[in-house]
Parts: sequence; structure tokens; C-alpha cells
Amino acid sequence: MKVRVGYGLGVQGLRDEARFAQLVDALERYRFDSLWLSERIAGDAPDPVVGLSFAAGRTERLKLGTSVQVLPGRNPVLLAKSWASLDRLSRGRTLPAFGLGNPVAAEHQAFGVARDARAPIFDEALPLIRRLWTEDGVDHDGPHFHYKAITVHPKPLQQPPDVWLGGRAPSELRRCGRLGDGWLASFCTPADCEAGRPVIDEAASGAGRRVDPEHFGAMVVYAHDEVPAALKDRLAALRPGLDPADLVPVGLPALRDRLIEFIGVGFSKLVLVPLAEPDDWTAELEKVAAAVLDLQN
Repeated sequence: MKVRVGYGLGVQGLRDEARFAQLVDALERYRFDSLWLSERIAGDAPDPVVGLSFAAGRTERLKLGTSVQVLPGRNPVLLAKSWASLDRLSRGRTLPAFGLGNPVAAEHQAFGVARDARAPIFDEALPLIRRLWTEDGVDHDGPHFHYKAITVHPKPLQQPPDVWLGGRAPSELRRCGRLGDGWLASFCTPADCEAGRPVIDEAASGAGRRVDPEHFGAMVVYAHDEVPAALKDRLAALRPGLDPADLVPVGLPALRDRLIEFIGVGFSKLVLVPLAEPDDWTAELEKVAAAVLDLQN
């Protein structure tokens, strides 16, 4: 099992966008595996594809993922073109991950899709995007999209890129098995991940598919100091019955122990998300690299 450790910004973004270059350069310098950017329209997080394109131009080996990008409400042909272009220009380093979108109404309205229509659109769009990445002259006549002999060029260097999905509800896990190439869990404990994996595998088997055992990962939020009371309240609402420490390890020794727990249940792609933006990304990543990167193999 290949263990890889990447970094994400979550949805909080950056206080100063000029420091994004420092983050990207430090990730490359200390040989973290990947950078993952989330989509939040009204937050300080950069548009994920724009941010990843910036990162691609500054790096040679860093993989480029989303955690996640909203799919319903986007034109699947244009989205396929965008990711194919980034995959070519980055020499095959993309890790697209798609989701249904933030349920917050203030952001959800931006995509112009009724809440109950998101899942059917997603289920139709993702297979179509894969076809556009691998086929020419695609014909498609579905409930939401209609195309005749449409082609996207250039094709991605990866044929096709693996698409990761998020979520933790049973319906989301089953969708990951039916349509996804990997699961990137968030706000989950190692026990949650261990319980969710058979649901994905069963759904994949029922659809005549198989999710690569190497394609199970988790986003791990960590803190250096005590978790603020306001965040504890939000975590309690998000995951009733769990101690915040079950979701947010405090201190680098605790972070390392949590990563080992995830690895122990077969989750080998780990994305670290700092609870608070550090004052100096280079110093932060140097310390974290020294604490956990020996887990990569």
C-alpha cells in the first residue's frame, strides 16, 4: 500500500492570497504528495481550478486535486475540457474530485440547480465527462444533457484521470462505489472510514466495477492548540456524540498517531488541513514534514 500525504486548505482559504505561492513552493520543496483545493463561492478559498493551474506552473511533481468541485450546474463538456487541459499542461498530475455542492442556500443558488435535482444531474454528468475524456464523436441523449457527435480535444494525458468523490452518508458512499474511482472522506474518524469502505465496495461490485484498494483517503484537520469553543460547537452539530478530539487531533504527535490509525484501516491517501492558517507556510510545512512524511513509502 502506497502511503501518500498531501495538503489542503479546506474552505477557509487564505488571509492573504499572495502567500499561496509560499504554500505551493513549500509543498514541492518538502515533497508532500499533493495539493487539494475546495470550492466555496463566498469564502476566501480560491477557485480550485484556477488555484491548481497556478500551482501547476510553479511545480514539477506536486499532484493537483479538488476537495471538492461542484458538478451539478456546470456544463459537463466545458468542465471536461478544463480538466483535460490542466491534465495535459501539468503532465498528468490532476486528481479531480467532484461533489453535489454545499447545501447552504446562499451558495447553492449560484449553480442554478434545485436541491433535489443535484444527484440525478451528477449521476448523468460524471459518466458523460469520462466519455468525453476518452472518446470522440460522443452521442448522448439523457434527461439533462443532449449532445450529438461532440468531441473534446486535447484528451487528458491520463486516460482517463481518476475521479474521487466525497461524502459519508450511505447514499453518497453507494454513489462513490457506482461512479467514483476513489473516496476522499472528510470529518470522519478511522472507524467511520473502516465502516464506510465495505458499503463502497459492495456498490461497486453491484455495478460491475471495482474501486482500487489504493484509492481510499481521508482529509485530516489538525490544530496546534486547543480547538476553539465555537468550532467545538460546530463539530458537535456536524457529528453528534463525537468528541472534537476524535475529528481534530491537537499537536503534531497526535496528528501522526491519527494518520497511523487511518493507515491501519487501509486508508493510504491522507490530506492534512490546518485548522488555522500558519503565519509562515514554509516553517509550518517543514515541521509537519519532519513529523509525518516518513510515513510515505
